[in-house]
Amino acid sequence: MRLLWKLVILLPLINACAGGGPFSCPSFTQEPQDVTFPLHLSQSEVTLSCAASGHPPPSYRLDGGSLAIDGPSPDRDVGTYQCLATNPLGTVLSQKAELQFAYLEDFETRARSTVSVREGQGVVLLCGPPPHSGGLSYAWAFNDSPLHVQEDGRRFVSQETGNLYIAKVEPSDVGNYTCVVTSEHARRSVRGPPTPLVQRPDGAMGEYEPKIEVRFPDTVHASKGSSVKLECFALGNPVPGISWRRLDGSPLPGKVKYSKSQATLEIPNFQQEDEGFYECAAGNLRGRNRAKGRLVFYAPPEWERKIQDAHLSVYDSLLWECRARGRPSPWYTWLKNGEPLHPQERIQIENGTLIITMLNLSDSGVYQCAAENKYQIIYANAELRVLASAPDFSKNPVKRNSVVHVGGDAAIQCRPRAFPRATVAWRRGAQSLRPSGRVSLLEDGSLKIHNVTRSDAGPYTCVATNQFGVAKNTGSLVVKERTVITVPPSPMDVTVGESIVLPCQASRDPSVEVAFAWSFNDHAIDLGEGQSHFERVGGESVGDLMIRNIQLSHSGRYLCTVKTALETLSAAAEVVVRGPPGPPRDVRVDQASSTTSQLSWRPGEDNNSPVQGFAVQARTPFSVGWQAVSTVPEILSGQTFNATVVGLSPWVEYEFRVVAGNSIGIGEPSRPSELLRTKASVPVVAPANIHGGGGSRSDLVVTWEPVPEELQGGGEFGYVVLLRPVGATAWTSHRVPAVEPCRFVYRNESVGPLAPFEVKVGVYNSAGDGALSAAAVVYSGEDEPQLAPRGTSAQSFSASEMEVSWTAIAWNRNTGRVLGYEVSYWTDDPREPSTGQVRVGGNVTAKTITGLKPNTVYFASVRAYNTGGVGPSSPPVNVTTKKSPPSQPPANIAWKLRNSKLCLNWEHVRTMENESEVLGYKILYRRNRQSETHVLETNNTSAELLAPLEEDYLVEIRAVSDGGDGSSSEQIRIPRLSSLSSGGVPVSEPGGRFLSVAVVIFYCFALRPRVRRMNPSVP
Repeated sequence: MRLLWKLVILLPLINACAGGGPFSCPSFTQEPQDVTFPLHLSQSEVTLSCAASGHPPPSYRLDGGSLAIDGPSPDRDVGTYQCLATNPLGTVLSQKAELQFAYLEDFETRARSTVSVREGQGVVLLCGPPPHSGGLSYAWAFNDSPLHVQEDGRRFVSQETGNLYIAKVEPSDVGNYTCVVTSEHARRSVRGPPTPLVQRPDGAMGEYEPKIEVRFPDTVHASKGSSVKLECFALGNPVPGISWRRLDGSPLPGKVKYSKSQATLEIPNFQQEDEGFYECAAGNLRGRNRAKGRLVFYAPPEWERKIQDAHLSVYDSLLWECRARGRPSPWYTWLKNGEPLHPQERIQIENGTLIITMLNLSDSGVYQCAAENKYQIIYANAELRVLASAPDFSKNPVKRNSVVHVGGDAAIQCRPRAFPRATVAWRRGAQSLRPSGRVSLLEDGSLKIHNVTRSDAGPYTCVATNQFGVAKNTGSLVVKERTVITVPPSPMDVTVGESIVLPCQASRDPSVEVAFAWSFNDHAIDLGEGQSHFERVGGESVGDLMIRNIQLSHSGRYLCTVKTALETLSAAAEVVVRGPPGPPRDVRVDQASSTTSQLSWRPGEDNNSPVQGFAVQARTPFSVGWQAVSTVPEILSGQTFNATVVGLSPWVEYEFRVVAGNSIGIGEPSRPSELLRTKASVPVVAPANIHGGGGSRSDLVVTWEPVPEELQGGGEFGYVVLLRPVGATAWTSHRVPAVEPCRFVYRNESVGPLAPFEVKVGVYNSAGDGALSAAAVVYSGEDEPQLAPRGTSAQSFSASEMEVSWTAIAWNRNTGRVLGYEVSYWTDDPREPSTGQVRVGGNVTAKTITGLKPNTVYFASVRAYNTGGVGPSSPPVNVTTKKSPPSQPPANIAWKLRNSKLCLNWEHVRTMENESEVLGYKILYRRNRQSETHVLETNNTSAELLAPLEEDYLVEIRAVSDGGDGSSSEQIRIPRLSSLSSGGVPVSEPGGRFLSVAVVIFYCFALRPRVRRMNPSVP
């Protein structure tokens, strides 16, 4: 095969026209990488790539071969390659790249021998891979199945040997086994000839101890960051178990991984702390066997310090130091322009240090520091450019204007570009400047003037000189007046919620711009929009800070900073904000009785004002919010942190909290304490409002108001009812649990109706019997009345009313007590039945019933009632209600005013057939702005009233009939006498509509008055 040498062409970065742009040494942008080439591919060329930047563009060559190889051959082309990039400024050498070849040949085709084994015996099936180059992976197929043999505790395929290990053969293992070998780099997989496995007929093999067939080497070298795999597998009966450990006693790293059979231990990302001795143990019931080995850590070199480009002047000295870490420790070599650099008269080399003294132009070039150990070599590149030139101010001129304030220090820099470094002198006009008490020349060539005055203003010239020439450059010194803070902020003592202004004012040179900034406790204050508390107030020379609605958190140090282009000034002041105390903490209930509790707490923040006192509040499920409670001592000073709460109710759950106060006010309350239930005690509050009565004959009904739960004093609460006939001496006692209503019924057939009893009601709970109420007299039940009322009659008053009357019953103990009467009424209209009942008390013998239907027959009956019930009904009576009142209101109302009289006239109301006849009229009038209404009744269709003097009249008219009052006319307004108008004016209703009434002209007292018609359609 013939090597074809090809020209290597780099496409340079185009950053300027040909010949333009800055000069730069070569610098690699792409270095050759290791290549493993598969021989069996149809591809006939292998390429090693190399690219670099630089100006002029670099040219290249490969040390040890070419970039492109046609028909590569392992015998000829395998090896190590490096790329060199060169331009007129120097040469740089790339990292090393290995070219290797990968191949995998076929297995030999001859048949493999049969392997005979007894049941229970262990067996190893050898793979024997064919000739190859590069790493391999192994799998085994069983009886030509497309699925590979799966690893478990009994079977294992070693990736080191390729063999299949069966710890204990079972009858199901009999068959043909084929080794499958794969090369990832060669991109090829081959299958070997099958190996038959048969079972011997001479019986099963007995148990035996483990025999380790797969073991890892005694020493394994592992690189930093690699993944290390250790294999260990044993044959045995029973199947051995595999375990791993470190021999130094330290635990295995948490990152380790195991294969399914535990036969492979993997340590990913191997580090130095993973180094050491590892042991594999295989064990079963027959014994235990071990294998051990050592993992040795190594690391290729890594840079800790690289060399950097250096631009130095002739006659200067160069000191470069490079440093790398690795294991084993790397050694160093130096190269210049790709060639080894050796110590000489001016060149000193010691490990990673390079020193070159008295530099000259020939020392310019590309230098490389190489760090190498047995595993790798790495390079660090830098350019040394040795320069020689006359002073030049074009790139770094003297500052045109240097501004300083009176009394300050001025520094004017002079830094020309010069190789070697130039000597510097300064002039002011034609006069050379010499160092003095106020003037000094610094080592870097700068001119410094102390305690500047106005007379120092003006131009200054820097003169730079070296052996290659002289250069000058001039700049001016501008002197300004000093800035002074005239009104600094002052300390303040304020109360929370107030608004304050911290002053900060300054005097300045008129030509100098000044800026104010504020900080609070060393944190800048944002004075932008949306700030709710801080605001800058004042003009150009005033930077006052307003703090609105100041809070406790605003206590601290406020710093006003005045900044100009020349200087920065500041002044500070302390602001103390005082407020009500913070909430007390850790409120704790220590012990409790039935009416007291011991309470303790810790004080909260005093917020810059000493706490003067505390108060205790309590809350129960029965209270409305938090309530103040009494304590001992009664007054809790600011130094009191415990108290006894008194006056509590027994058997009630309490929460307590504490509030603190100072001269500013009352602070926020503490968090509530834990719930506390006071101890039980006999109840001290007796039931109130003892009464009763009613019920059936021989019943004594006693009722009372319940005792509130918060006053029951304990569990198992209930009531005790004591009763005795009036005049008797012995009491009868009955207990009523609280779960029942506050009502007790005493039944005794010997008790007569309305028999008086003395009754007391007491209370009890789990602690004992408590208070009794005062005695009250309660009467036993009675029979309902036995007699029906007589003389019942009914009379209709209008279309919606009727009156039912009767004669009172003369009762006695035998006929039943009468407390009142019940009137029932109804209609017999099947289409619209209507019924009702109404009661009257005492000796009332008549009742007016309203809301009835007009022109309808109503029936009514009466019966007496008492606490025992109702008696018999009287015979029913009936009455027909009047017809409906007129539905039409009076129309064509006219009025006139004369002297002190108002004359009204209207048309007679005509009724419909189902309406009551008109018997007369009612005139309703009242003064405007008054609610009192006056009524005038008449049988005529006219009326006369006193005329309104001070206010207008509001008048309406309605018809009167047996069925009641008819519909009212619309309200009209009659003006007072002082008004010139004598016509009717319609009055607005709440809806805002104006209603018109036609006015008829008429004559009164033979005179013709002025009449206004209320109908707007009549002229």
